[in-house]
Amino acid sequence: MNSELNGDSITVKQEVTFKERLWVVVPIVLLIGLICTLVYSHHAEFTWDGFVSGFNQEFLVFFAIGVFAQLVDGTLGMGYGATSTSFLLAYGIPPVISSTGVHVAEMFTTGASAISHHHFGNINKKLVKHLVIPGVLGSITGAYLLSDVIDGDVIKPFIAVYMIVLACLIIRKSMQKNILKKKTKRLNILASFGGFMDAIGGGGWGPIVTSTLLGRGRNPRYTIGSVNAAEFAVSFASGITFMLFGGIHGWQVIIGLILGGVIAAPIAALLVNKIKRKPMMILVGILIIVLSLKTLSKLL
Repeated sequence: MNSELNGDSITVKQEVTFKERLWVVVPIVLLIGLICTLVYSHHAEFTWDGFVSGFNQEFLVFFAIGVFAQLVDGTLGMGYGATSTSFLLAYGIPPVISSTGVHVAEMFTTGASAISHHHFGNINKKLVKHLVIPGVLGSITGAYLLSDVIDGDVIKPFIAVYMIVLACLIIRKSMQKNILKKKTKRLNILASFGGFMDAIGGGGWGPIVTSTLLGRGRNPRYTIGSVNAAEFAVSFASGITFMLFGGIHGWQVIIGLILGGVIAAPIAALLVNKIKRKPMMILVGILIIVLSLKTLSKLL
């Protein structure tokens, strides 16, 4: 009898261990496959001498942008696309190269972020599962439409206003002593909308999904970790779609953002455990307002 029970417990432990490993194995396998595909498809575009000479002052700028953007995104659950794109444009990088670089780099940085948050126990797996599939479908749809049908700048003012409203709600809730957790209904619609807007506007998954969930009183640590984990699948889907339709440009920008983001990802995941709920929510709200006002000012 005891031997049967021990055998069942060993089987359960093996199943649990296998499922746990998938959270790390899947991102690693996808990233290795992506690297192999990029090397095979674009190996003729740069030589060893060109690669070495690329590590100059400009590369350090892109590396620093990648570090800062990932620290923002990994600790606050949003802002990588908006932060890195705004810095690249301010530095004089053309919009096409900026957009391509950010989307391709996010495929790597979000993978590193997902693994890091899993390692530090910041993930609610049930929440991730609810977000992934609708988020991926929304991102693919948005990337396809942006490539062939609509102009993403047209709808940016509307999403910027929406995010400012959410930011004010989050800051107000952070001032309350007891935030009542409310059940978030229709997570699939929220994730689809977030993935769609992220692909259309060059950012928005974090501000839309994280802001809404925090505004409903969810724990910041698990919300940010889970949304970041789901973002890997969303970014991977939109990145592949953009690569299929638009190709890849600006390798120096891409490599700088990737290296900076991958290095900063575990640091950001660790900081989530150290930052208290109230200042984290205030920082999230302020970040959304600043980025949204910046978007509106550019359009006006």
